[in-house]
Amino acid sequence: MEPFYGQNHFPCPMDSRYICPFSNTVDASILIQQRPQDVNQMMGLIDREFANHYSELQRYGVPRGITRNLFRSVVSYVLVNEKNYSGTIDQKTNQLFNAIQRDLSAVFYILRIYGVPNNRINQIIRDIIRFILENISAGPVPPATGWSEWEDLGGILTSAPAVASWQANRLDVFGRGQNQALWHKYWDGRRWSEWEDLGGVLTSAPAAVSWGPNRIDVFGRGQNQALWHKYWDGRRWSEWEDLGGVLTSAPTVASWGPNRLDVFGRGQNQALWHKYWDGRRWSEWEDLGGVLTSAPAAVSWGPNRIDVFGKGQNQSLWHKYWDGRRWSEWEDLGGGSIQSGPGVASTGVNRLEVFAQGSRDQLLFRTWNGNRWSGWQSLGGVITSEPAAVSWGGNRLDVFARGQNNHLWHIWRP
Repeated sequence: MEPFYGQNHFPCPMDSRYICPFSNTVDASILIQQRPQDVNQMMGLIDREFANHYSELQRYGVPRGITRNLFRSVVSYVLVNEKNYSGTIDQKTNQLFNAIQRDLSAVFYILRIYGVPNNRINQIIRDIIRFILENISAGPVPPATGWSEWEDLGGILTSAPAVASWQANRLDVFGRGQNQALWHKYWDGRRWSEWEDLGGVLTSAPAAVSWGPNRIDVFGRGQNQALWHKYWDGRRWSEWEDLGGVLTSAPTVASWGPNRLDVFGRGQNQALWHKYWDGRRWSEWEDLGGVLTSAPAAVSWGPNRIDVFGKGQNQSLWHKYWDGRRWSEWEDLGGGSIQSGPGVASTGVNRLEVFAQGSRDQLLFRTWNGNRWSGWQSLGGVITSEPAAVSWGGNRLDVFARGQNNHLWHIWRP
């Protein structure tokens, strides 16, 4: 007799090719190939990453426990069978989706009983499959070497930090304080200053850059969702100025030459928007496309060159660049799922160092060496914000993030 489950008393087929979502009976061949800790680890990531899918299905009346069992059956299937398929992540996602439609038909049947539309069922299952494949392809994350220990620099931050450097062994770090104002702390080559309040009312993390000695430009989103700007000219801090626009993220800024500023943010349409200062005036905002789920990060490694990064809908790292003549298309850099928007720095011509929060809240980084991208490596720690990074010379990198205690934390590579 077939067992019946749930308020609608639907049958759960006991096909030996897969794990029934509501059965404790597991085919022996799957147990041989699959370690429970692998499934549990992946489910932990999915529970965190797809809270929106759980909520959506609950609105259709699907209990969270049933949703989790359905997702778990998809995880088990993909972990066992993904090695049987080849191609890009998109191609493997399509192949596995078709196989799951065939072999795990109960998953689709159960969700249809609750009234979930077919197009939403298909998209949700595709999202889960792709996420699993990205995390499998990311592989183990080995610890990096050559970095300092983490240090606690105090303060109470309510945003991610920002950092700029205007000369060797000089660091200026900014963050939003408990009063929503901009706060500042600097390293002068010998010691760290105390925190100082620079005023304003920010609704995002700040962004900062230096285009010359003793010059710093800082940006943030204001209460009106517009871009706001404040600068240090070597003698004093300016007043805040409103540069307009409607931002749905923190801004980011890069400078490829003296008195040149390129500012980016996510717009109301989730695309990347751009505004620049050419030394005389501010441009209008322009839409650079894409679909971002985080604040962007930008850096310049040479005259008329800008590289911009953001987290995409698939939780992967996406990249777009300006080469002096045109903007490239967006490219998916893959390599696994990230939990925050990125931070980026450059240590030289055609060199890029990208940082992000990992699935266990650790700091991850990856490098472009002029020819290829490395995989993600772990710098440990427990961070609760997007990281901020800068290089002030040679191979030197300084990275900052908010920690569990809401203090500013710092790690560096000599």
